Amino acid sequence: MSTEQPLTTVGEADANQPATENQTATDNSTTQMTAPSGDAVANPPAVTEPRDDEEESKPAGEDFGSLLDKFEQEQSTLQEGEVVRGTVVGITERGVVIDFGYKSEGIVNQAEFMENGQVTVKRGDEVDVLVKNMETGEGFPVLSRADAVRLRAWDDLEKAFNEGTPIKGKVIDRIKGGLRVDVDGIAAFLPGSQVDVRPIRNLDSLRGREIETKVIKLNRKRSNVVLSRKDVLEERDAGRKGETLNQIEEDIIVEGQIKNLTDYGAFVDLGGIDGLLHVTDMSWGRLQNPAEAFKVGDTVQVKVLRFDRGRERVSLGYKQLLPDPWETIEERFPPGTRMTGKIASVTDYGAFVELEPGVEGLVHVSEMSWSKRVKHPSKLVNPGDTVEVEVLGVDPKARRISLGMKQVQENPWQTLGDRYQVGARVQGRVRNLTDFGAFIEIEDGIDGLVHVSDISWSRRIKHPGEVLKKGQQVEAIITGIDPENRRMSLSIKDLEPNAWDDFVVSHKPGDLVKGKIARFASFGAFVELGDNLEGLCHISELSEDRVAKPEDAVQLGQEMEFRILRIDAENKKIGLSARAAAHEDPIVETKIYTSEAGGGMASLGELADFYPTKTSDENGG
Repeated sequence: MSTEQPLTTVGEADANQPATENQTATDNSTTQMTAPSGDAVANPPAVTEPRDDEEESKPAGEDFGSLLDKFEQEQSTLQEGEVVRGTVVGITERGVVIDFGYKSEGIVNQAEFMENGQVTVKRGDEVDVLVKNMETGEGFPVLSRADAVRLRAWDDLEKAFNEGTPIKGKVIDRIKGGLRVDVDGIAAFLPGSQVDVRPIRNLDSLRGREIETKVIKLNRKRSNVVLSRKDVLEERDAGRKGETLNQIEEDIIVEGQIKNLTDYGAFVDLGGIDGLLHVTDMSWGRLQNPAEAFKVGDTVQVKVLRFDRGRERVSLGYKQLLPDPWETIEERFPPGTRMTGKIASVTDYGAFVELEPGVEGLVHVSEMSWSKRVKHPSKLVNPGDTVEVEVLGVDPKARRISLGMKQVQENPWQTLGDRYQVGARVQGRVRNLTDFGAFIEIEDGIDGLVHVSDISWSRRIKHPGEVLKKGQQVEAIITGIDPENRRMSLSIKDLEPNAWDDFVVSHKPGDLVKGKIARFASFGAFVELGDNLEGLCHISELSEDRVAKPEDAVQLGQEMEFRILRIDAENKKIGLSARAAAHEDPIVETKIYTSEAGGGMASLGELADFYPTKTSDENGG
């Protein structure tokens, strides 16, 4: 009300102008009448002069009115949707107050001026705003800063599109087929094919960067804007390419900018021409991803390794500008040196350990543990693990270092004699079976070999699998220890009394014994005599009749009597005869019964496969 009251008063003054003149005349008349020199009738000019004064005041009243009319006309010219320039006159909880030349100030939502939680304007700042609503129920116009910027941005985009001039925008996201770019609040599309002069696999590397592009398609009604960064780069590079090609030579050092990163390296802009910095030339050490060392936009110095002028291809190197750690490797890592390193990678045959950037050594699977049997290195180590190793050998020319992990651990074979003695009884698990014996694990990584001939005193065992199984817990007697060659000999038969000695003492050729057919051979049958003692009855001694195979005369498990034909104490062999047992006469003429079978014993050739002997190789396990 206080604002409109002066305007109403001024309007009323203009409407009653005649009354003002009469009032002036009356005042003048009164003044004249009080003059001491005459009366009112005698002095008519006194009335005329005040009229002249009134004539002078009238134009002043009209100028103020015209100013008011002009002000109201200016107010009426402001329209909703128009962009105007105003001045910040205050910041309140309701918003930012803007004086934009209207009869009352407008309000802009404070959020439109916020960045990182802070208001970006202050009193006195001039800003462009868009008039959204001239009259509201709250009595003030509503303005928008964001809409004004967006509207102005569309105008700038149209101008750039028509004139072919570059614009700047910020890459805000990667979308299907390309990138979304923010240009002053307007979302534009940058196709992947228009991002660079070369195809870029990793478009995410441009996220958050400000780039320069050209508008190649624009539809304001559909809010559709398509950009091209490729056009800008081609125009920029066209003038520099020739100059750069003339300056490039192999082995020189040049400066460039990382333009693009791929899985296999980085493209470096040398000035109108790109060079490839391969991942293997980035570092002397292991580098899995080029992004670990560089990022797009970095300025780097590189060495020209190869230059194909005809094809305009440049190969670059970065590590070549750094000292080669292998040149002094022998002095820094002599054999016997112990250090810690990090597992870089694991293979089937070992693990590579990074000793320092650019220097890796191999720990072969056989050098990982003294005792543990490592089926695969990953059972012991994984990439990233820190391990202690010892340098075993260095080959600078081949850029190889042999390392050992077990060398920094105690060798259990060197102290084996402190824990075990020959003749001691031990218990273990059957870890492996071979044709010549069984390996028994008596502690973690310590195996002893039970030769097939040491399984039983009397029973002839062709393969240890006949009486032993993998994983079976058994007891044995230590018969030999060789720490230097990491060998231990065991015997299972020594757990029991020597059944052979007892038999020899209590039996002689010609005695009758009872036995059970245990197994067959082509030349006869093995007979179990008890107490793990076996004898052989040749096929010729199984029956009075001539038979082609032992199965024709006897059956497995059949119990019968045999007569001892021969006892070979040296070779621990017993020859038996079933047909001689049928005669009650003493065996005086033994040859009568043994002539066909060599004394009841099989020939050496026949027995070769049934009585295995130890060899030097078998003891190696």
